[in-house]
Amino acid sequence: MTTPIAIPLTVPDLRGNESAYLERCLTQNWVSSAGPEVRVLEQRVAALCDVRHAVATVNGTAALQLALVVAGVRSGDRVVVPDFTFAATANAVIHAGAQPLFADVTHDTWTLDPDCLATALDQHGEKIRAVVPVHALGHPADMTPIVDLAREHGIPVIEDAAGAIGARYRGRPVGGLGDAAMFSFNGNKTVTAGGGGVIVTNRADWADRAHSLSTQAREGTDYRHTEVGFNYRMPNLNAALGLAQLDRLDEMAAAKRAIAARYDAALAGHGHLRPMPRAPWADSACWLYSVECADADHARSLVHHLRAERIESRVAWLSMSEQKPYAEADTVLNGVSESISGRVVSLPCSSSLAPIDQDRVIAALRRWPVEHHERRSA
Repeated sequence: MTTPIAIPLTVPDLRGNESAYLERCLTQNWVSSAGPEVRVLEQRVAALCDVRHAVATVNGTAALQLALVVAGVRSGDRVVVPDFTFAATANAVIHAGAQPLFADVTHDTWTLDPDCLATALDQHGEKIRAVVPVHALGHPADMTPIVDLAREHGIPVIEDAAGAIGARYRGRPVGGLGDAAMFSFNGNKTVTAGGGGVIVTNRADWADRAHSLSTQAREGTDYRHTEVGFNYRMPNLNAALGLAQLDRLDEMAAAKRAIAARYDAALAGHGHLRPMPRAPWADSACWLYSVECADADHARSLVHHLRAERIESRVAWLSMSEQKPYAEADTVLNGVSESISGRVVSLPCSSSLAPIDQDRVIAALRRWPVEHHERRSA
């Protein structure tokens, strides 16, 4: 029998105007993709990123796919993505008709290694049509060298900021650091719309085409279509939920960072667990607080131990290039992604996580090494 979970990994924080905004949609009969909340959400996210344009979509994967398409990625092209990321990053590349080229990450941030990117551009530059740095688990990638390298080769940079809303890189908000970016509003994100995503960019032509493609490339109100499009537009109900969440973004981001600080302090000198590294030039969104274990067995042991304590945790992303769907992809690796694959465990970090529950997680983490080694020696 499965032990019921008392402390989930991450849940939506719905303590604001969500009900009121949804009720407004129902009262005004705006529930589908044609509705005023969608446009307001786009304006709010664009302003948050200090860019001019935003296009709301049905989910983050669709947003990244559309961003790649409007950036000119086509069949046969290569797109550089980190080897340590969620599968959706690579899948969006494939859905756009291209193939991912997996470049490794740095051990200091778990984000795209500029040195590996440079090697990839030297070795495969004629095939590469875009670079997608991922702000891993809410921590910004080191964007300056990445953007500089891409500019030298005339290649666009599209930020995968799926879980990084509210993060800053050298004082600037993520989302406005490359040529375009995408965010996810999935249920486990700091800001959720129940589902949904958004593309942000300063390119009016890209935004216009993304909007057109997301609505079946329909021209005006007639059933005339300019190209093969998609049904990727965000419904107004989701946008209303997202707007209520954006009202409290600063509050929720501050709560996430406070939880991360508590975990950091508790794990200082732990010996068996290393908090996810955070660079001094970054202000991480601390979306999904994660720790690095000594090996994959330790990671599984930690998850099992926490489950017994009725605390949910999860082994995070595995190296993409080691997985069956992407085994034929080109790679430029330095060993970091492989070294952390299967060893990273994400801990409960909902912005609504009460101090008493944080205490429970911390106490369970402190008990784990003793119990783990007792089991191994038994």
